[in-house]
Amino acid sequence: MINLYTIGFTNKSAEKFFGLLRQNQVAKIIDTRINNVSQLSGFAKGKDLEFFARHICGIGYEHELAFAPTKELLEAYRNKKLSWEQYSDEYLALLTQRNIGAQPSLIENLHNGCLLCSEHLPEKCHRRLLAEFLHRKNPEVQIIHLK
Repeated sequence: MINLYTIGFTNKSAEKFFGLLRQNQVAKIIDTRINNVSQLSGFAKGKDLEFFARHICGIGYEHELAFAPTKELLEAYRNKKLSWEQYSDEYLALLTQRNIGAQPSLIENLHNGCLLCSEHLPEKCHRRLLAEFLHRKNPEVQIIHLK
């Protein structure tokens, strides 16, 4: 099995966030956000998160823009020009267009990785859609949402 975790940082203290990562023996954070430098991100701001992950949990960090929605797609959803279902369909089409998951080694390298986004819960977040997309590409992927 390939354990693939997901986590959102909103509504979590740093203690809770890093505790979940450590408790679940996550090996690497895979940041799926378009913009990882927002001042609103607090401890989850790009370079700070990389530092904290390494020094608090001893884990890696990478910002993977290929996993992020486009700015236009995200903006259309946030501005209610797209429903969640339309956003989901367009995001999944984007992953297919980008050929995500076509190389088995990409999925295998995600073992004990954790897809990160800002949304507190995975139900309406692209990290869940991405995890499910990768599971369809390789049924060995076991999705674990950290809440």
